[in-house]
Amino acid sequence: MASAKIIGLGKYIPEKILTNADLEKMVDTSDEWITTRSGIKTRHLASESEAASDLAAQACTQALKNAGVKAKDIDCIIVATITPDTQFPSTACYVQQRIGSPHAACFDISSACAGFVYALALGWQLIKGGMYKNIVVVGTEKLSSITDWSDRSTCVLFGDGAGAAVLTASKKEHFLSFHLGSDGSLTDILTVPAGGSRMPASAQTVKQGEHYLKMKGNEIFKLAVRIMVDAAGQALKKARLKIDDIDLFIPHQANIRIIDAVADRLHLSPEKLFVNIAEYGNMSAASTAVAFCEAFEQQRFKKGNMVMLDTFGAGLVWGSCIIEM
Repeated sequence: MASAKIIGLGKYIPEKILTNADLEKMVDTSDEWITTRSGIKTRHLASESEAASDLAAQACTQALKNAGVKAKDIDCIIVATITPDTQFPSTACYVQQRIGSPHAACFDISSACAGFVYALALGWQLIKGGMYKNIVVVGTEKLSSITDWSDRSTCVLFGDGAGAAVLTASKKEHFLSFHLGSDGSLTDILTVPAGGSRMPASAQTVKQGEHYLKMKGNEIFKLAVRIMVDAAGQALKKARLKIDDIDLFIPHQANIRIIDAVADRLHLSPEKLFVNIAEYGNMSAASTAVAFCEAFEQQRFKKGNMVMLDTFGAGLVWGSCIIEM
């Protein structure tokens, strides 16, 4: 049976930079407070004319170029996002139009910060099952569009960006394991309350700011460390590997204290940990995708290395995977 491998990675980061100093002028906060509690120094924001699909298309184009694959040869486009261009059609359809893949099946998934890993799992299975040969998977977010810039507890954390991977059929298995999970009893910890069928848009929901992201930060912190450590352990167990076998560990870039705690509990050596949260902040589904691409650009892994992605997000959902590059 055929399997899949990653043959190209790409990213797109908007030009506009919002620094901690800029935020000091917007809300009651400070560079020291933000840095100490999150590890974030800057984040990038999309322009008013850019939507999630625009960011995604740029990342996909770069990934396709690096893969040496033409857009017209893509069979499927999977977009992971919680900030879609529109409720429908899917953001993937807009991406298809932008990059020129007329024969591709297109769909979105909503798994928040774990979205890129979920999308990789889907792409892997679609190729492994023989349905498609070439698939583009992209995590893209314009979180600035759902951020309340007067809420100092959340506005300091999030940024915009996109990261993409090109998967193709392979005789050798490169995806050694996946572990995906969810706990729907924790839906209220991180959410955008309004805009769906439960609370449709109205003058009242807009006035009350219910279309902005709401987060219970302290509860998320406590859960995230335990969940990410367990997810990593489950992926290692399924692959019959130990943490020492991992050459590079790429966690979701949500909070430096979470990342450090996870690394400590896994007994992960610092040189095997990839962190870029200081520059980009939390980009939800795009975070791990962008970090993966940057690790490639910085030559942090090479052919044959074992790379682990480890994520968690609203839902709550979580996902980890081990990839032999």
